[in-house]
Amino acid sequence: MKVILQQNVQKLGKAGDIVEAAPGFYRNFLEPRKLAVPASEGALRKREQDIEVLKKKAEQTHQAAVELAERINALESVAIQAKAGEGGKLYGKITNKELAQELKKALDVEIDKRLVKPVEEIGALGSYKVQVKLMPDVQAEFTVEVQPGA
Repeated sequence: MKVILQQNVQKLGKAGDIVEAAPGFYRNFLEPRKLAVPASEGALRKREQDIEVLKKKAEQTHQAAVELAERINALESVAIQAKAGEGGKLYGKITNKELAQELKKALDVEIDKRLVKPVEEIGALGSYKVQVKLMPDVQAEFTVEVQPGA
């Protein structure tokens, strides 16, 4: 079934695209979240009018992501306190959620934990690189220092 995407949907398309979607995927995922509408004639006419608005919105979102990436890249490092045993091995791993919370404290900006990806697992004391993928073409990187404590 042909649908018009109202918002960007990962692995499917960008807002305003006309894509082919399985009826069940549309009914159970896209429609309840208001991510897409069926591609009827009226919807196609409205789409033409909305394309300019969507382009402006996408440009603003992209610019905001670029500015946030610059702020993240400007961070020297973020310190996290964690309980550690002998040899500096942590009692648990540092999760994406904890990294996102530390970023929120440092920058006062809410960042989804799914966008934060450590380059390697954080299971010991030390310094680690963490990537933040804000958009498909906008990425940032910062260093996290895992210190003994808490």
